[in-house]
Amino acid sequence: MNSREIVKSILEFNAKDRIACDFFRQEAGSDFWSTGPSPSPDDRPKSLAAASDEWGSIWENIGTSSIGEVKKYALTDWDDKDKLPLPDIKNPERWHHIKNARAEAGDRFLFGGGISIYERIHFIRGLEDTWTDIYEYPDELCWLLDILTDMNLYCIEKFKEADCDGFFTCDDWGLQDRLMINPDKFREIWKPRYAKIYEACHKAGIKTFLHSCGYIVDILDDLIDAGLDCIQMDQQKNMGLETLGKRFGGRISFYSPADIQAILPYANETELRAYCREMFNNLWHNGGFIPKLYSDMSGAGFSAESENIMCDEFLKIGKELFKK
Repeated sequence: MNSREIVKSILEFNAKDRIACDFFRQEAGSDFWSTGPSPSPDDRPKSLAAASDEWGSIWENIGTSSIGEVKKYALTDWDDKDKLPLPDIKNPERWHHIKNARAEAGDRFLFGGGISIYERIHFIRGLEDTWTDIYEYPDELCWLLDILTDMNLYCIEKFKEADCDGFFTCDDWGLQDRLMINPDKFREIWKPRYAKIYEACHKAGIKTFLHSCGYIVDILDDLIDAGLDCIQMDQQKNMGLETLGKRFGGRISFYSPADIQAILPYANETELRAYCREMFNNLWHNGGFIPKLYSDMSGAGFSAESENIMCDEFLKIGKELFKK
C-alpha cells in the first residue's frame, strides 16, 4: 500500500500494513504533502519588522517563534466594514502552482490548506471584540464569517481539481481548561459553517482536518457531527488521553505529537516513551491515530533529543502493532 492508501485506511479505522506518520525532519519521513493558495489569505507575515497581512492587520514577531501576533487590527469599528480589504481568493495568480502539487506529492497524502474561520476573525477584529461581537454585533460577525466560508468553498473546488486528499485548517478554540466561548454560541454560529465546508469536502472526496489546541472537549462531539474526520491537537494532557479515547476514540481520528506543553519540554526518556504508548493505547482503534512532529521546536521549548525519542518510540509501537 502507498502512503495515500495507508493514511486513508487509518482515517477509516481499517488500518492495514503499517502506521502512518508525519516525521518530516526524521529519516522515517512523512506520508503527507501540502499545497494551497499562494499567497494564502490566511498567511501571517514572517518579517521581524511590523508588517501587514492581506486584510490590513499589522503583525509583529519577536523572533523566537514562527507565529507572531497582531498589534493593530484591520477592523476596529464595524462602521468601517466596507473599507476592509477583502482578498480575492479567485485571483488566478494564487493558484498557478497547485497544478503541479499531485506530481510533487507522488503517492503521499496531499493536504490542501484552507482558511481559518475563527482565528482569522480575531486576527481582523481582536479577540475581545470577537467575543463581544457574538452578542452585540452577530449580523456583522456572520457577514465576515460567511465571506471566509465562501473562500473555503472555492478552495475546495481547486483542491478537488488538484486531486487533494485532505482539507486542513487551523482554529485554536480552547483555553487551558475551557472553551474560549460559550459552547452554545459555537453551535449557533460556527458549527453550521464548519458543516457547510465539510459537506463540500466530502462531496469532493476529500477528508477533513482541523488543528485546534487548548481544552476543546466541549465541542468535539459537535465537530464530529459537522463532518470532521481528523482533529490535529498538539495538547492532550489538559483534557486527558483516557477521556479523549473513551469519548471520541473510533469516532474521529487524532493527528498529534506527544503533548508539546506538558510532556515534550519536561519529560525524561522513560516518561516520554510511556506517554507515546499511552497515546496509542487510548487513541488507536484499528486506526484513528497518526503521530506527527511539532513544527516549531524552539517556540515550544523542547529539544531535538526529545523529538528523536518520541519518533523512535512511535515507530517501535508501529512495528509491534503490525508485527514487523
